[in-house]
Amino acid sequence: MRWSSRVPGGAPQGSLLTASVLLPDQSLDQSLPPVFRKHYAMGAVFEIVAYGTNPTQASQAIDHAFQEIDRLEQVMSIYKPASELSRLNRTAHLEAQTVTQDLYQVIQESLHYSEISEGEFDVTTGPLAERWKAVGRGEQAPSPAEEKRLRRGVGYRQVELIPPGRIRFHSSRLAVDLGAIGKGYAVDRTAAVLRSCGIECALINSGGSTFYAMGCPPGQSGWLVHLCDPSAQVDPHVLLNENSVSTSQQTPPSLLGMPSFGHIIDTIAGEPLKSATAVSVVAESATASDALSTAFLLMGPEKGRDLVKRLPNVAAVWISPEGLPQTVTSGPKILMTSVARMSSQKAVARKLD
Repeated sequence: MRWSSRVPGGAPQGSLLTASVLLPDQSLDQSLPPVFRKHYAMGAVFEIVAYGTNPTQASQAIDHAFQEIDRLEQVMSIYKPASELSRLNRTAHLEAQTVTQDLYQVIQESLHYSEISEGEFDVTTGPLAERWKAVGRGEQAPSPAEEKRLRRGVGYRQVELIPPGRIRFHSSRLAVDLGAIGKGYAVDRTAAVLRSCGIECALINSGGSTFYAMGCPPGQSGWLVHLCDPSAQVDPHVLLNENSVSTSQQTPPSLLGMPSFGHIIDTIAGEPLKSATAVSVVAESATASDALSTAFLLMGPEKGRDLVKRLPNVAAVWISPEGLPQTVTSGPKILMTSVARMSSQKAVARKLD
C-alpha cells in the first residue's frame, strides 16, 4: 500500500506539513476492505486507514481514536485558554501544579529529548516564537537587549518535574509549547486506542508530518510512505511496520513577498532557524520521530549523525534543496530513487506496454 507525504513547503516546529495521501490500493484482499476517515484537530488533518474484522468495527474504532485526539487537544493546546497546558503556563511559576498523566508524560518526554540533543530541542521557546511571529506581522525585530531578555525566559532546565504528577517552572517568563512533540504523542495514543478496540492493522497520519504504522496491509510487508523531498530529485521513502516516520522543515519564505521567518526557533541563536533542508526520522514511536525530526533539523547532519548512532532503531535523512541526501541509521532503512532512475523505469514500462 502506498502513501505520500510529498511536501511543497515547510512547516512550524513539529506542526502541519501539507500532504497528499493516496487511498488504499484496490488490488489488496477485497474480503477485508479498509476503512478510511479524516478528522481535523490540533491544527492538522488526522487520517486513519484501518482494517478490522468488519467495516463497522473499524469505523467505530476510528471514532474512538478521533475522540482521544480531541481530548488531548484540550490537554496540550496553547491556542485554547482553557486547556491544561495554558493553565500550567499561567500558574506553574507561582507554585508546583498537579497535572494529568498525559501532560506530565509528554513534558517528561520533551525534557528527555532536550537532554539527549544538548538543548537543541526545547519546548520552552514559546516567548521567542511569539516575538518572531509579531515581527512577521510587521513589528520591528527585537533589539539585542530584548532578545537577551527573551532568551533568559527559555530553557528546559527551568522546568521541574516532581513525581508522580506535579510540575513547576523556575522562571516567570517561561512558557511551554508542545508543537514539536504533541502531535506525535497524540498519534501514539491513537494507536493505543485502536489496539484496545481490536484493530491490529492501521496507518495513522498527522498532517503529513507524522505517520505511524500498525502491522501491515493484507499481502504486504509494510506501509510504503513517500517522504518530503525539497529537491524533487531523490524520492525518499520508507516501509513502515510497527514504527513511525516524521518530517520537519522550516517554513519557507512567503511567495507574496511578506516577511516570513519560520516557526522553528534556534534557541542558541535566539532567532528562527535559517535552513531549507528537510529532515525525516524513523523511530519506534511517533513521539520519538516527531521530537527527533525537529532536533536533527536544528542539530544538522554532523551532530545528528552521532546522536542517531547512540539511539536504538532510529534512521534519519537530511535532504537539501540541491538534492544531496545524508542518511544515517542504527537499524531502519530509508530508501532513495533518483529522478534519472525513475525516468528510466517509466521508459521501460512504456516499452513493455
